[in-house]
Amino acid sequence: MSRQTVEFDDLLLLKRVFYEDGVASAQEAELLIAMHRTCKVHHADWPDFFVEAITDYLILQEPPCGYLTAANAHWLIDQVSRDGRIESKTELELVRNVLDKARWAPASLSKFALEQVKHAVVTGAGPLRQAKTIPPGRISESEVDLLRRILYAFGGDGHVAVTRAEADVLFDIDEAVAGAPPNALWTDLFVKAIANVMMSASGYSVPSREEALRQDADIEEDDSQSSMLFSLLSMVHANLSSMQDAYHDQSVEERALARLEHQRIEIITNEEIADADPIWLVGRLGRGGRLSPSEQALVSYFNHESPRVHPAITEAVCRLGQAA
Repeated sequence: MSRQTVEFDDLLLLKRVFYEDGVASAQEAELLIAMHRTCKVHHADWPDFFVEAITDYLILQEPPCGYLTAANAHWLIDQVSRDGRIESKTELELVRNVLDKARWAPASLSKFALEQVKHAVVTGAGPLRQAKTIPPGRISESEVDLLRRILYAFGGDGHVAVTRAEADVLFDIDEAVAGAPPNALWTDLFVKAIANVMMSASGYSVPSREEALRQDADIEEDDSQSSMLFSLLSMVHANLSSMQDAYHDQSVEERALARLEHQRIEIITNEEIADADPIWLVGRLGRGGRLSPSEQALVSYFNHESPRVHPAITEAVCRLGQAA
């Protein structure tokens, strides 16, 4: 590391050393992380090697195999961040890849990854904004895509509702961009994620995240603010209507199985999963005193289509719809 570079020959040597038995200990993993942080120049193949080596250590070498515990998630966060902030895109991709490869991981790690995007949106700083001129309070297409990939990664192949921890970060981002021109890609993701939370909190069985959050944003740009808002409303109504059949009432047996799976995951990861409480959800809608453009579109849909949801959510949607 005295040269502060990782060249092609260095990478070949590292691959020979670590690909035989994998990264076998925390000390070896920390050595690779130190190389990543200390060396100023890396070979083009370094990021892929680094991400896969640390992911394999956490998911395949550390017990329980295939899962990520809260302790291992906290170790990863401590290794790749300073004061809760990641300093490079490669480290953020490492966190996303760990979420993707783990059969189940703590919700706190997904929240941590989402918060890195939130930091970029709120402050206009961080690795996601390097060499970019996007001002604070706006979100880029690539950042919306990254949020979706993080949410996909945490959900895996199962029918996992967006968690309260994840939704909190999405609400924070929506508050941060509320003053910017409406963004169809962001609104599409936000309303689908929060609708997913609403339906889950109301006792519905949810589809896979890939189905629930798939991108369908397709509206034409317009100079008129009112025209753009109308287009957002139309897009949200169409997209959520197409998703409504994917949600269905849970039977008694399905609810019992869901609770057992919930408990099993908490035991494996050693972290409690906070349920999306309807009262909490109502408190987050329009928290700043007025609805954001994305929240307006969401409330408008629930008012017009009237899917059967928790009474507290129904009352709030009616009240907010009248005030909008």
